Amino acid sequence: MPWDLIVKAVEAVCDTPWVLLYVKRWLAAPLQFPDGVLVERDKGTPQGSAVSPILANLFMHFAFDRWMARNYPGCPFERYADDAVVHCVSRRQAEDVLAGIAVRMEEVGLRLHPDKTHIVYCQDGRRRDEHEHTAFTFLGFTFRARGAKNRKDGSVFTSFLPAMSTEAFKAKSAELRSMRIHRRTTITLGELTRWLNPIVSGWMHYYGRFYQSAMYPLLQRLNTYLRRWAGRKFRRLRSHKRFMRWWAEVLDRAPGLFAQWRWVRAS
Repeated sequence: MPWDLIVKAVEAVCDTPWVLLYVKRWLAAPLQFPDGVLVERDKGTPQGSAVSPILANLFMHFAFDRWMARNYPGCPFERYADDAVVHCVSRRQAEDVLAGIAVRMEEVGLRLHPDKTHIVYCQDGRRRDEHEHTAFTFLGFTFRARGAKNRKDGSVFTSFLPAMSTEAFKAKSAELRSMRIHRRTTITLGELTRWLNPIVSGWMHYYGRFYQSAMYPLLQRLNTYLRRWAGRKFRRLRSHKRFMRWWAEVLDRAPGLFAQWRWVRAS
């Protein structure tokens, strides 16, 4: 992002001299490598700086949000940082808007990512052969045609719905694996719940907001780790029969002990 346009965006919402001074200093701060070498910069915001996200968001507000509202008022859109989804009513309109956005980004010193920018058909699941892209991922959710049930009469139909993306699923699976839950045998059952529940609840509240069944395999995998933890923690449970009896007692006595048990019963 060009520094002059970043400063111009800040000046549009703030006229406090010391704020503008520090913004300019932040932008011009050199990049220091691990070996101590300093490299001068001439554009963009300093990577890792606490001020970079707000400067980038403010820049995009004027470079994209306000521009879209002026030039394409009939195209609603969502933007988070530098990711955006623009809604159009036809392919012709989508092509026109995409071309306009590409020109606009060039004007403000940016460019669209060639591998991540697509026109996506998202009306239904019946015309897949006519369109190259029929799904997209945004903020950890994959939007595509999925089966849905009518709440009134129970009939099944196809709707364009979000669900936890494959990439997000793999990332959370890797995070779950790195926790090494089954090896934390020095902590108690209560400590285990206090550690895991806030993390898992966060996943469920975010990714489970839509099509929560996409999360079930991940939560079931967590249950498997818990069973392995119990088997390692208590020697008396090394017998499968004893283990299953103890596990059933825990489930009956405290069915809400772990956050994921609200959705996936640990059998």
